[in-house]
Amino acid sequence: MSDTPFTIYVVEDNEWYNKLLVHNLSLNPDFVVESFFNGKDLLNSLSKKPAVVTLDYRLPDIDGETLLKKIKEFDANIEVIIISEQEEIETAVALLKAGAYDYLVKTKDIRDRLLNTINNIRKNEGLKKRIVSLQKEVQGKYAFEKTIIGTSPAIKKVFELIAKATETNITVTISGETGTGKEVVAKAIHYNSPRKDKPFIAINMAAIPSELIESELFGHERGSFTGADARRKGKFEEAEGGTLFLDEIGEMDINFQAKLLRVLQEKEVTRVGSNLPIKINCRIMVATNRNLLEEVKKGKFREDLYYRLFGLPIHLPPLRERDHDTLLLAKYFIDNFCKENSLPIKNISESARKKLLSYRWPGNIRELKSIVELAIVMSSEKELVESDISLSTTDALPNVLTQEMTLREYNRRIINHYMEKCNDNTKLVAEKLGIGQTTVYRLLKENQEVENNL
Repeated sequence: MSDTPFTIYVVEDNEWYNKLLVHNLSLNPDFVVESFFNGKDLLNSLSKKPAVVTLDYRLPDIDGETLLKKIKEFDANIEVIIISEQEEIETAVALLKAGAYDYLVKTKDIRDRLLNTINNIRKNEGLKKRIVSLQKEVQGKYAFEKTIIGTSPAIKKVFELIAKATETNITVTISGETGTGKEVVAKAIHYNSPRKDKPFIAINMAAIPSELIESELFGHERGSFTGADARRKGKFEEAEGGTLFLDEIGEMDINFQAKLLRVLQEKEVTRVGSNLPIKINCRIMVATNRNLLEEVKKGKFREDLYYRLFGLPIHLPPLRERDHDTLLLAKYFIDNFCKENSLPIKNISESARKKLLSYRWPGNIRELKSIVELAIVMSSEKELVESDISLSTTDALPNVLTQEMTLREYNRRIINHYMEKCNDNTKLVAEKLGIGQTTVYRLLKENQEVENNL
């Protein structure tokens, strides 16, 4: 099953029985079996980290319960199978609670039962390794530099706040327009925090009918309402030890907000149809495209819940305020889409760059991704050209004055717009703008220098 040796330690003071167990286990060529006759020698050899220890409950120097505890203290991943001559139910239960994988009685069928138990452990070990591998893959996937693309001052501020958010369990409120990447930021925080090995559970509050929201978040007991055919854990329980991300929190029904506030204060939930409170331990992150303080003033969001959730605020700037991040993101999406579809990697032509930079992007990053992927499909050249990019409007400049930018950025947008409109005729652009042709050349040169640094 694996190239890594599967090591088993047999600990048994009866020499004949010891040899019997070693012989039976050694018949499997994948097993590396070592034998010990006392607990002291076993403890001195744990540094080799066996996968399994079969442990005689009654050894001459150390009792089985103490030895089990010492093994688990050394490495909790070592599985221990207790083997005893006595079928003592109370002892077996106590040992299983203390961390033993199984308790086997020395009977005639011990060989088959032992092999079956070890094979189960081996299968579980494979699953554990796969889970660890997937966790590392996910953590790598959500490294800051891989998930949040950009070098603009606006996004650098976001990086600083994300770094602070990973250091504690403070509640995080992520705000921003639709499509700015709020869930991506939440995952980046989670997978770079101490809770990274625990679940990340996301739920969109706007997508849940008000009559089902309590069941979704808190869970329900069987028969608690029509259609509740079985007991079900809620999202709070599913996120135990990890992070619960409540997206579009501003859409939450006002009548449910008091119940959520109580859960956050008491750190416990009660399933629908039950009176038994269940303690919870999960970090809360919320996201919204609304101004929650304005919603509080309008009476649509509880003030006490607002302050309970506020925590560390992270505002994601819209794409139109991120300057040349648009081109960085476009290239990132192009490279990913081409790799996923086994297509040659495409560059972005000068005319396509200008078109991308002149657009307002009301749908933000999500819109950019969709438009770029469509452009790749439609493109028949080695690079994306202006005609490949289909935007929702042909003239994005009238919206430019609604944005907050530097004078240099306004100049760049205006020059690019008129160069495109006048088919790169610098003399005509100069005439329309009432400036010298030399000034047009200088501004174009500055724009080119900026774009070359991307």
